Amino acid sequence: MAIEGFDYKEFAANMTEQAKQLVPQDLTPENQEYIVNTLSNFTLLAGEALYNDESLKLTAEQAVFITQVIAEWSYHKSIDLIRSGLQKMYWDSIMQKIAFTIFEVAKQAIIREIPQDQLLPAIEHHVQKVYNKCIDDLQSRGMISEKIKENAESQSNIDAMARQAAEEAAKAKENTYTEADEKRKEIQKKREEARKKRREEKEAEQAGGGYISKKQMKLMSLAMILRILSPEKVKMLLDKLDVEDVKQIIGYMDIVNLESVVDSDILMESLRELRAILPVKRKVTQENIMGDLLRLYKTNPRETVEKTIKNERPLVKRFIAQAYDGEYSGLPIKVAGIVAQHVEDSI
Repeated sequence: MAIEGFDYKEFAANMTEQAKQLVPQDLTPENQEYIVNTLSNFTLLAGEALYNDESLKLTAEQAVFITQVIAEWSYHKSIDLIRSGLQKMYWDSIMQKIAFTIFEVAKQAIIREIPQDQLLPAIEHHVQKVYNKCIDDLQSRGMISEKIKENAESQSNIDAMARQAAEEAAKAKENTYTEADEKRKEIQKKREEARKKRREEKEAEQAGGGYISKKQMKLMSLAMILRILSPEKVKMLLDKLDVEDVKQIIGYMDIVNLESVVDSDILMESLRELRAILPVKRKVTQENIMGDLLRLYKTNPRETVEKTIKNERPLVKRFIAQAYDGEYSGLPIKVAGIVAQHVEDSI
């Protein structure tokens, strides 16, 4: 059942109209259009994904909250990218990573019933982490200069808007504070405290205290993935790894809140690597069957293959013999696929 009362299309349209009114006027029309389109696309995609995911059991209010957070950060970070000095070719990939991160962090936080005053600083932390990592990766690969990297990482439209709002409030009301002003002041204070904590944690990591290495994080990611795979696939993957790594992975699999520790980027990297290891189901075609058999023949003596099928029916033996010469005997595709798999498994 879809989320009752949550019209994600209408909500995305409303957020898009607001963005059109708020885009900085000092930017070119092309860049203003990029901000609006980026916000509109990610808001619509996020809303649709939440609306169709019945397993989450979200309320309309929760779905609106997650979608709005994605819309707001899409707006702010697209402005940061425009002002960063980065070439436009890099913008979309960075924005996609940011939107995905917000979506996953916010979704998990809602499921765990984390209060919004704790969730918003956490989202900001992850957004800045992903944004800076993307910039650092570009610089380390020689795609951008150190100067552009520093300029990009110094951008923060959300802070600029907060300062502007504070200055306007100060001019309008001088030293008179309303309840709303106090609330903004409290939020800003929490953000500053969160940033201070992140700086301290980074310094501690650099000093070697409590630091989780990339390899440890990688093994944690694998442990998290293996917990949802079948025992056969788990065994197959563990057999390919170093014994010491396997011991650590097995230990990590017992950690209850492992997902709260694992870095999302490293998790995605691990998933990509596993796709290269896990067998991929292909469509059974004549070309695929012949290709598999010819590869098998190149690595195994013909006598070995013939010994494997010595008790098979003449039709099967003829099929294997003709395959050696690159000919397909006319055996039904499904039967040929079974025969080829049997030969491969038996050798």
